[in-house]
Amino acid sequence: MTTLPFPRHLRLALLSGAVLALAACSFGPNGEPPAMPQPAHYGAEAQPTQTVPAQGITQQFVVGAKPVPEWWKLYQSEALNALVDEGLRNSPTLASTEKSLAAAREQLRAQIGSSLLPTIDAGGQATRNRALAIPEAGPNTFLYNVFVGQLQAHYTFDLFGASRLADAALAARVNVQAYQFDAARRALAANIVTAAITSAALRAQIDTTERLVTIANDQARDTQRRYALGAVSHADQLSAQQSAASLSASLPGLKQQWLTTRHALAVLLGRTPDAAPGDLDLAQLHVPEQVPVVVPSELLRTRPDIQAADAALKAAAADVGVATAQMFPSLSLSASMGQGGFSWPVALSGAGAIWSIGASLSQPLFHGGALFAQRRAAVDTYDATVSQYKQTVLAAFQNVADTLAALQHDAQALDAASFAARSAQGIFDDTAARYRLGALPIASTRSSEQQFRNAQLDEIRYTSARLTDTAALFQAMGNPPLASEPSAVQVD
Repeated sequence: MTTLPFPRHLRLALLSGAVLALAACSFGPNGEPPAMPQPAHYGAEAQPTQTVPAQGITQQFVVGAKPVPEWWKLYQSEALNALVDEGLRNSPTLASTEKSLAAAREQLRAQIGSSLLPTIDAGGQATRNRALAIPEAGPNTFLYNVFVGQLQAHYTFDLFGASRLADAALAARVNVQAYQFDAARRALAANIVTAAITSAALRAQIDTTERLVTIANDQARDTQRRYALGAVSHADQLSAQQSAASLSASLPGLKQQWLTTRHALAVLLGRTPDAAPGDLDLAQLHVPEQVPVVVPSELLRTRPDIQAADAALKAAAADVGVATAQMFPSLSLSASMGQGGFSWPVALSGAGAIWSIGASLSQPLFHGGALFAQRRAAVDTYDATVSQYKQTVLAAFQNVADTLAALQHDAQALDAASFAARSAQGIFDDTAARYRLGALPIASTRSSEQQFRNAQLDEIRYTSARLTDTAALFQAMGNPPLASEPSAVQVD
């Protein structure tokens, strides 16, 4: 069998095409995130495996465990679960973010379709015209009709990957929005949990403070009567009044914080402030005994903010490639076919067949330095995005370190506050019993109850801090990594 020689010009054309395709892949950075430090532990001090016991619970830090998707259910409160579910379902902010993401995905599909496939359009024209005639060959003008109908096709070859890189850049930006939506969803859940716990704690503080105000007012009235009888000094009377007034002055501020928190919670749930939900019972919230601590190398894959920064880095890298490809030639093909004529019968007959085909090649030569400046700008933007990625990772490490330290200190403070509250309650119970036997005056009972209520206030505050900081740690761990991200869009 005889083998026909392959034409040399065709071999050169194919070789040139392969070189151009490879060149398109190296027009910009690869978009891989920079290497980041992998510390042995997050904070400045070695991380303990557990907190000190507080209120009978020792929280365990499970190093290497995966994040918990619906972590708020670990508080074992159906009322809290219902609030989070309602917020995730009805939040206008979350719904707006989701629709913006859906719109971005449709724009990506539109751009991919228009850049990878040829465009085909149908057009028709029917006109009646009066035009100048040939000089000295009859009337000065004449009338004629034009009937044209045709299909037009156009396609631009992506020789240097400009279209592919532009699609990749837009896809990466859609990924940024997808990760931001995931982050917004988790942040909404964390904000609802925090607001619900804070509102419950403020309500408990208000109840305790109101009791303190009542005790102080009773003590001030008794001191006033004793001063009238000459049993105490004027200074003692004024001191009792000052103490009662100071406690009363602290109450409006607490109520304002409580109402502000309730209003904010209502808005997070998609309600109006007047429909704010009732307060949870702080004592019915169970602090999770085990909390996951993702290792730093895995945190890069679980935090939506880091994943969004990674996607932004890939978009910036693709932009460099697009800016580079714009400096190289562009080849386009266009073709059309249809029917046309100066009358309907001719336009519809075989004699009215019209067609055209052609190619255009353009090479930028001089644009006043704009193309080079655009590429330098894209490179600078990429470098800035690299720095932003590094800062995002460092901020995430700090977030975890701060939350872990807060949980340790919360447990220590709560343990001490609980011990102080139990001791103060024992003193109050003993004093009250002795008062009932007539061994002590009522003033001693009020004083011991004031100490107990103040210790109770500290315990409420540290209980709330432990619950909210636990929520913050779950939030800081991010989402469990998946084999493929369903919310992200990938373009090869």
